[in-house]
Amino acid sequence: MKKTVQTRINGFTIRFAEENDARIVLDMVRELAAYEKLVDNLEATEELFSESLFQRGVAEALIGEYEGKPVGYAICCHNFSSFTGRIGLYIEDIYVKPEMRGKGFGRAMFAYIAQLAIERKCGRLEWSCLDWNKPSIAFYEKMDAKRLEDWTMYKLSGDALQRMARKS
Repeated sequence: MKKTVQTRINGFTIRFAEENDARIVLDMVRELAAYEKLVDNLEATEELFSESLFQRGVAEALIGEYEGKPVGYAICCHNFSSFTGRIGLYIEDIYVKPEMRGKGFGRAMFAYIAQLAIERKCGRLEWSCLDWNKPSIAFYEKMDAKRLEDWTMYKLSGDALQRMARKS
């Protein structure tokens, strides 16, 4: 499914990642983890990406390329809203290499993901952002994205997830 989408930015295209792109995506995930100061939390491997993204299809990855070179990526998956009764599209990651920022690539990737959400009849497009990440917050707010002030995210992982599962 190597569908490449031309954007309004000369030389910038977006395409769905394929299994042989797992290393490219993982390398950019590592860059994002370093930026977010979360390298110690990074467990992903090329093999896990291949399995999750391409064999099981639990999420999908997009690669933004400028003049044929990868400069950004996004990973998305569907969620469901009981309030709207429809699926949504959740952006797990969206990343543009620091030296390529300010050229409109991130906005173009967001626009394409929004178009996918509409084509798939999603009720909404959602993502999370670290509260200290002021450049990203400013970018999102410039796109008219609304911060969910009344919501707090939670997670169970590692030993806590294992303990909870044993209680079933």
